[in-house]
Amino acid sequence: MNFQQLRSVREAVRQRFNLTEVAQALHTSQPGVSRQIRELEEELGIEIFVRAGKRLTGLTPPGETVLPIVERLLQEAANLKRAGDDFARSGSGALTIAATHSQARYALPAAVRDFRASHPQVQLHLHQGSPQQVARMLLDGEADIGIATEALAQHSELLALPCYRWTHCAVVPPDHALAADAAAGKPLTLQRLAQFPLITYEAGYTGRAHIDQAFARAGLDPEVVLVAMDADVIKTYVELGLGVGIVAAIAYDDERDRHLHAIDARHLFAANMTRLALKRGSYLRDYVYDFITTFAAPLTRSVVERGLASEEGEDPEL
Repeated sequence: MNFQQLRSVREAVRQRFNLTEVAQALHTSQPGVSRQIRELEEELGIEIFVRAGKRLTGLTPPGETVLPIVERLLQEAANLKRAGDDFARSGSGALTIAATHSQARYALPAAVRDFRASHPQVQLHLHQGSPQQVARMLLDGEADIGIATEALAQHSELLALPCYRWTHCAVVPPDHALAADAAAGKPLTLQRLAQFPLITYEAGYTGRAHIDQAFARAGLDPEVVLVAMDADVIKTYVELGLGVGIVAAIAYDDERDRHLHAIDARHLFAANMTRLALKRGSYLRDYVYDFITTFAAPLTRSVVERGLASEEGEDPEL
């Protein structure tokens, strides 16, 4: 038994049993992948995969049992490497962060700046994606830390720690009727918002569910004319006069967005929680804990370690 055999099995599942893609991911040949899998099956005395001719089509019942063990073995091998690096190369290495656009654009810059100042020998890699993609990068071991509002708490294999709450605001051109309402002291209401075409986030992004829920509870069906993954795109089309934007309040800056006017909407839509997630069972190098605390001060090393040691489904007390 060797790690290449284990990697071939794990990657076959990740690539939906497509051996061509497995070979590409592992930088080897398709016959080599098939041989590695067969040799492991022969050593274990079981068939891990269901086959249709030479094609893999799924996991056998023994394969379903073996796969979590394979995942744990490979994760512990990675943990062993990180533990060795902690002592051999203290203070240097790489840190990969997966985040949604809103977090990467508005929440992370200050933390990245401060962390780089204190850890100049750590190379940072920042990957952006949807909340589901952020979760998948963590689960697949492609990222050390994941930061998003949605999806992360839905996976029991991840520890999702609360970082901060945030709310939405409406953004309009300065000469918009809603800007005049705000200047006159008239409070923003869902009914008033629904009178205008809206531009906001795609489903599954940046608190969109809370926006939809608020209108549904009020019995309103607003006209959403454009959806996007990030606030910069939304604000661009608001400036063009296509509609009223509903964005995360952290995405609006008075100086940068001086061609727009923001109206607080925290009383209309439920607050959202940004979470920082880690894969359970992972070994975290010292500087990973340092970055976490830099990004969210309440998430001290002791809090994170307590969370990682807790049972799945439990939230550590901050």
